[in-house]
Amino acid sequence: MKQLKTDICVIGAGSGGLSVAAGAVQMGARVVLVEGHKMGGDCLNYGCIPSKSLLASARHAHAMTTGGEFGITPVTPQIDYAAAKDHVARVVETIAPVDSQDRFEKLGCIVLRDWARFISPDEIQVGETRVRARRFVIATGSSPLVPPIDGLDGVPYHTNETIFSLRERPDHLLIVGGGPIGMEMAQAHRRLGCKVTVIEGSRALGHDDPEMAAIVLERLRDEGIEIVEHTEAEKISGHDGDITVETGKGTFHGSHLLIAVGRKVNIDRLDLLKGQVAHDRAVTVGEDLRSPTNRRVYAVGDCAGGLHFTHVANYHAGIVVRSAVLGLPFVRAKTHHLPWTTYTDPELAHVGMTEAQARDKFGGNFQIVRFEYDENDRAVAEGRVTGHIKVLVNRGKPVGATIAGSQAGELIAMWAMALANGQKMTAIANTVLPYPTLSEINKRAAGAYFSPRLFDTPAVKRVVGLVQRFLP
Repeated sequence: MKQLKTDICVIGAGSGGLSVAAGAVQMGARVVLVEGHKMGGDCLNYGCIPSKSLLASARHAHAMTTGGEFGITPVTPQIDYAAAKDHVARVVETIAPVDSQDRFEKLGCIVLRDWARFISPDEIQVGETRVRARRFVIATGSSPLVPPIDGLDGVPYHTNETIFSLRERPDHLLIVGGGPIGMEMAQAHRRLGCKVTVIEGSRALGHDDPEMAAIVLERLRDEGIEIVEHTEAEKISGHDGDITVETGKGTFHGSHLLIAVGRKVNIDRLDLLKGQVAHDRAVTVGEDLRSPTNRRVYAVGDCAGGLHFTHVANYHAGIVVRSAVLGLPFVRAKTHHLPWTTYTDPELAHVGMTEAQARDKFGGNFQIVRFEYDENDRAVAEGRVTGHIKVLVNRGKPVGATIAGSQAGELIAMWAMALANGQKMTAIANTVLPYPTLSEINKRAAGAYFSPRLFDTPAVKRVVGLVQRFLP
């Protein structure tokens, strides 16, 4: 049995774990990195990168059918579904070296490729190797949650871990789950020539502002996607190429099935009880991302509970590096400034509070300001006029923003920066932006906040009158 001693042992080579390992080893810490499956984790292999790559293929196909208003004769694209999947594979292959074992070994990490489990509070076993560490970072991510639907275990189905390997284009894709993964895959497959039905037990895009989500859902329905909300999949039957989903609102037939109802944190293999690491559905941690029952242990990303996003895992990694590597006290993870985006077309992006949350906290002591895409010159020029921005303001500071529209994921960055740094609306209003750009939507939203104070106030008009009377 081989034994290793190290400063930091990172369990999981997804986005969060790789960020911790890279930061720690380059600062001089001894690092052991453990991965039992694929380097790069879910984001590289099954999540963010493959899904955005497939959406890119779908966007090109859709553009060929919608050029009429620009003077381009629409044509029916000849879609090679397998070739679109080749594009996905090439993108993953291009990015993979950044997350590879070879790169991290060259950085100075010891990389162990096997599953880890705790055998004591300060030791894990990885295959035939035992690792004793001063600090452990659990970064094992999450996997698709497969619900206990009657009959599901007897039919072929896909999750995000298998759908990108599918080479045969589905005639009719049934999707159980109307969250971001479900809706992104629905639009991608519809634009690539599939019939698509989405079945959602609650409200589609239910974690987002209902008013703003409705803008996206209307577009998806206009493109021919059937979205059935507020009904559970009660029973599933069939075989390869012929799947039936029974619900309280009817029976749906399709050729393929995608399960996209949520995520399950990957902690079952870790034997956390032997490590004295408290946990429930995720590792129990405080704002410092440390286990209260074993202070040697940190958790980042999905394992720490909360929002399941790659950028959150990377943010957590920065917190852990400052604490576990640099020994900085009072380092805490916050959540109020963490954005997210659903990459449909139009996109749906959010940061901070929703309107409902603002009402719970502030009562009526906040304002809502809006600006429409169809009043932005760049959006008009490009025919991207669907959508608007909605900003919540309390005492001159933005406390939440939601954008539904073209490049919403890019535009939300300005509001994420404002919330992270406690900036006021004046910081947005005073920013000079190039014309014509979509980013002016943000500035015009800030202007919509100040306009009533400047143009609709009798006192301001009286002052201006006096100034003009006596100005030399």
